[in-house]
Amino acid sequence: MSAEPDGPEDRLRRFATIWSRAVFPVTSTSLTRPEFEEQLLPLARRLSDALRARTFEAAEGRRVGAALVAAHCTDPEALSRALDCVDAYLVLYCGEDGPKEALRTRSVRLQHAMAAGYAEALRERTLAEQQAISEAALTARSTVAEALHDSEARFRAVFEGAAIGIGIADLDGNILQVNGALLRMFGGSEQTMRLRPVHEWTHAEDAPQVWRLYEELVRGEREHYHVEKAFYRPDGTALWTNLTVSLLRDADGEPQYQLALMEDTTERRLLNLRLRYEATHDALTGLPNRTLFFERLEKALAAGDGQRFGLCYLDLDGFKTINDSLGHAAGDRLLVEVADRLQSCATAPGEMVARLGGDEFVALTTGPDTEREVDELAGRIMNALVTPISIDGRDLTVRGSVGIVEGPAGERGAAEVLRSADITMYRAKSAGGNRFELADPEADARAITRNGLTTALPAALDRGEFFIEYQPLVHLGDGSVRGAEALVRWLHPQHGVLGPDRFIPLAEHTGLIVPLGRWVLEQSVRQARSWQQRHSGAGPLRVNVNLSPCQLTHPGLVQDTVDILEREGLDAQALCLEVTESALIGADDDLLKPLRRLAEMGVDIALDDFGTGYSNLANLRRLPVSILKLDRSFTRGMQQFPADPVDLKIVEGIVSLAHSLDLAVTVEGVETGAQAEQLRILGCDTAQGWYYARPGPPERLHELALVDAVG
Repeated sequence: MSAEPDGPEDRLRRFATIWSRAVFPVTSTSLTRPEFEEQLLPLARRLSDALRARTFEAAEGRRVGAALVAAHCTDPEALSRALDCVDAYLVLYCGEDGPKEALRTRSVRLQHAMAAGYAEALRERTLAEQQAISEAALTARSTVAEALHDSEARFRAVFEGAAIGIGIADLDGNILQVNGALLRMFGGSEQTMRLRPVHEWTHAEDAPQVWRLYEELVRGEREHYHVEKAFYRPDGTALWTNLTVSLLRDADGEPQYQLALMEDTTERRLLNLRLRYEATHDALTGLPNRTLFFERLEKALAAGDGQRFGLCYLDLDGFKTINDSLGHAAGDRLLVEVADRLQSCATAPGEMVARLGGDEFVALTTGPDTEREVDELAGRIMNALVTPISIDGRDLTVRGSVGIVEGPAGERGAAEVLRSADITMYRAKSAGGNRFELADPEADARAITRNGLTTALPAALDRGEFFIEYQPLVHLGDGSVRGAEALVRWLHPQHGVLGPDRFIPLAEHTGLIVPLGRWVLEQSVRQARSWQQRHSGAGPLRVNVNLSPCQLTHPGLVQDTVDILEREGLDAQALCLEVTESALIGADDDLLKPLRRLAEMGVDIALDDFGTGYSNLANLRRLPVSILKLDRSFTRGMQQFPADPVDLKIVEGIVSLAHSLDLAVTVEGVETGAQAEQLRILGCDTAQGWYYARPGPPERLHELALVDAVG
């Protein structure tokens, strides 16, 4: 075995050698094989450069294809061999150390471009030959008698030597002459071809206009026409051609003959079909890909006359876990098996299955009764996933979430339908997965609004669209205002004022909660300092600021808080950070460490929504909290008199426990005087709610504090 070429130039030379050996036997050239190799070497270098270029240039591939025609590689087999050689060896010898998959993809695109350039150049050459033949034919008919022999000789040379097929027939369709190229294209004898009149050369895939154009030509109503047409060879195979038929007139201008010029495009057509298949089908599963699915969906949605469509959007539940635990190779085998099962679910007319990418599949059904059919299709899909799939000796249970969209054609576009199906699928996944859900326009609208808010969040912070309202914290013993909880709002340009429940979960999901939370803390601390400077009551007004779980785990929490307090000149004891009970369930020492540091500085830590997280009460001793904020669900039964005795016992027990641990108790959601009085009797320390004041601007809290001070 010969040694592998050493450098890039050697590998390029090796590629050119292989290419020349493959193409030379079917090339009409007077060059020797080594001379032909030298002619291909610059073309190989251009392909190599295009393969590794930063940006893909299809024009380079087209120029190489055209250069093959210029090098007399006009035999149909020459293009096929050249493309096979590029497909097999270009990446191997010229790809160097680049990413193989990307290089393979670019190689395919270069082949496509080469085929296009080859076809264009060959067509131009064919047209030139056609022009020469037509001129020779006219000259043969119009030349004076003494030059007739020379003209006929020139015509015969062109007729016999042309690379394209040529046939001459009379106006009744009787074939009079065919050249050697045409005989080779059909693979039959001249006698056999001449026995069949033109009107018998039909094919099942003939376009309707082919024979209409023919009839117009033989009647003298048109001079020529050009179509793509297929013929049957004697062995039954198809010969695809670019066919040009011209009318030949006599000296008086009367129609006399018809001249047919045929270019064999069979190999190029097969190549285009192959490239089309690769462009519209998933390489892993063989299913139609997103491109082909959108074509089919758009066609189905454009149908009228009472037609409907049904679409199932499937996403596998937990597929990432399989990839992470067993590897991507196992994940690929799983996807292939799932694809096979889904393919067996959609075999009826008007049904198809496609892979959109990753573990996402879609199934489409069309017809007049898709309301019933799409439900049955979804049921078949879910049943197909019930049986475990064996991968590397492991039986894997596959679950899936399916979103269904069904409706009449002509009302929505493909992108809108797929978006609705995607939203519905995620609704099924959020409900626990392993189920299918029907699209709901209202749910779609909410999801679209939610996505719009998510997208607008970063710019909203930069544009200053957020503001803070403050809800007073009132001491139950003497009714004085002790501070306020900071509640962020979003003044959205289209949706108006949005409460935190509309955007805080989105901010947490996107990570924007950290800069947003830092901004809220900074604004709240600055406001607390302003209250402190203006309020001359018994004690300073405090501010409570909520912390999300994402902020708790952010490494800059403590330093940000210290920096803000020092910059605004506020004592740490005037700040309380509220953390939900659910965020601290099972919290380890690493999570509690920043809270302990803040508590040691003098910042109060409040356990918000206490009672909803079902945490172990014994854990309260290890948490660095100084305040329990009792959830409103425990005190709702006290809004009227007499109060619910069960709620009284629960609150009494919690207050007793909290005080025994030196924890203050704040109650949320106080809405009536009876409720406030009962909570005071039970020993709660502070409260907030609409009974005292709704959240409002900071100036109102200052006014309430002044009233208390005067009173």
